[in-house]
Amino acid sequence: MKLTELANPAVLTQPVYEPGKPIEYVARELGLDPASIIKLASNENPLGASPAARAAAQRALAEVALYPDGGGVRLRNRLARRHGLSADQIVIGNGSNELIELLGHVFLRPGDEVVMGTPAFIVYKLVTLLFGAKPVEVPLVEHTHDLAAMAAAVTPRTKLVFLPCPNNPTGTINAAEAIKAFVAGLPDHVVMVLDEAYAEYLADPVDLREMIADGRPVVCLRTFSKIFGLAGLRIGYGYTTPEMAALLQRVRQPFNVNAIAQAAALAALDDDAWVEQCRAANNAGLTQLADGLGALGLEWVPSQANFLLVRVGDGAGVFARLQQNGVIVRPLGGYGLPEWVRITVGSAAQNERVLAELERTTER
Repeated sequence: MKLTELANPAVLTQPVYEPGKPIEYVARELGLDPASIIKLASNENPLGASPAARAAAQRALAEVALYPDGGGVRLRNRLARRHGLSADQIVIGNGSNELIELLGHVFLRPGDEVVMGTPAFIVYKLVTLLFGAKPVEVPLVEHTHDLAAMAAAVTPRTKLVFLPCPNNPTGTINAAEAIKAFVAGLPDHVVMVLDEAYAEYLADPVDLREMIADGRPVVCLRTFSKIFGLAGLRIGYGYTTPEMAALLQRVRQPFNVNAIAQAAALAALDDDAWVEQCRAANNAGLTQLADGLGALGLEWVPSQANFLLVRVGDGAGVFARLQQNGVIVRPLGGYGLPEWVRITVGSAAQNERVLAELERTTER
């Protein structure tokens, strides 16, 4: 008997997430020197983690034979102070991706609906399908979430609504007051999920804590993978009402966040100077890329995150040609954007190189 005959039938049709290609993989595949390759595909911080976070991770290795703090008590307390909340309102996860899956475990059953924009972070749809629910995808307008259309898409079967701010892969945001009005208009049976993975790049991110304090079913997700530069350690968190957090804690795996990640995250939260340096470097990089793309005559979407969505014509072809020359970007055919690529803001030298390679390879 084939294993596929034993598997849950839904698994056989479940889409698979395709991450950006690692440098080592591309080097082997194309016979390139790894040192000559730059990766601007996964929205990683080109400055990396702060020295304080790296040092804390090294110290944590001394006790790697011990299990981590299963409740993440120190980190949850520190995050609670950061957001002016209580520790019982914080849930930590193996990246914010895990929090999205935990929401599926708690709330989704076959026949339920989940409202989301399209294109947006593909994991919303993947998790929805994983639990047999129906993704209700609302097209973006001018690359930005259409909140009125999303509100109209809510039905008695809707369980979750996902709204990223900024959005991936477009880098756009909705106005804070518009988001608050949208959340206020949702019926009580709908859980609102605000994905703030890139919020630290914003000068003034939207604040839904007052709605959380009022007991609304709101979950805000954050990650240490972006501006904090800890993508390789996989750590994120959510903040919400105590009741919601308790439900998510029920389905969380024991020891889901390792000790090294917790130690690095704690140190990263105390290094505000590093975050400010990374934000300033990102703003300069966005300007550098935007100016260069404009000079090349390429269309791009103004971004509030650490990447730019760029229209290049043949997205898959440009991706392949750039990769042949040692520059990895993200093709977006899987997001329904075959004419576009997403380019992460890199160092000044990396930005200059991708612009030069685009000039040589883009069909214009």
